[in-house]
Amino acid sequence: MRLEKKVIAITGATSGIGKGIARMLAKEGASVVLAGRNGEMGALLESELKKKGADCCFIAADVQKVEDCRALIDKTVKKYGKIDGLVNDAGIFPCIPFEEVTEEMYDRVMDTNIKGAYFCTQQAVSYMKEQGYGSIVNIGSTHWQTGGSGLSAYGVSKGGLHTLTEHIAHHYAPYGIRCNWVTVGWVMSEGELARLLDLGMTEEEIAAQAKKEIPTGSFQTAEDIAYACVYLLSDESRQVLGTDINVTGGFRSVGRIG
Repeated sequence: MRLEKKVIAITGATSGIGKGIARMLAKEGASVVLAGRNGEMGALLESELKKKGADCCFIAADVQKVEDCRALIDKTVKKYGKIDGLVNDAGIFPCIPFEEVTEEMYDRVMDTNIKGAYFCTQQAVSYMKEQGYGSIVNIGSTHWQTGGSGLSAYGVSKGGLHTLTEHIAHHYAPYGIRCNWVTVGWVMSEGELARLLDLGMTEEEIAAQAKKEIPTGSFQTAEDIAYACVYLLSDESRQVLGTDINVTGGFRSVGRIG
């Protein structure tokens, strides 16, 4: 119960890594606000967690819309009276060669991956300053520096998120606000598995690729990422800010398929 009595909002909570993080936060005693676009999946996750005794609620939010970002944080504070933590997990990663990226696709990636995090953080910070404390965790990627082949827009968006992390950590530390980054390695989420199968790979070939490219020999899981989030959201990390926790199994994205 390392997060008992803490109120934490998480974007992108209805699938993939976000769902795994949400489950872990609830298990550790947090009151969890589940944010996402898919109302059906949000309701199912809320029901699942409540059956396990969790205090949680789903709030429909499309982080591409600034008004939804602000409303998410406002509704969180209205329901619970405060916001102790924010996890910016929402993100999309369409695999498109650099020379084929359209303006529409570029805008959608940026709006989801960096603009959403930017304005959710902005609204959260306004409350955290008054409280005198708060922890923000941004879910990063090994692609933030160069981006894998076909993930140029995604890489650029994560580069922006990394800069935002450093900015908040440096400028808001005097207000008791911490901001940190978790580098995600190669997580075999539903979306990633579907992407690789669409490329014509078999599950056996995918597993072999992990042994070839990841030093530990295995893909990371949503739970692996969630453990890092729990630490960064807990009081145990009260002097930790502007840091990068690599949950990658030693993986680097340069050779990654796609």
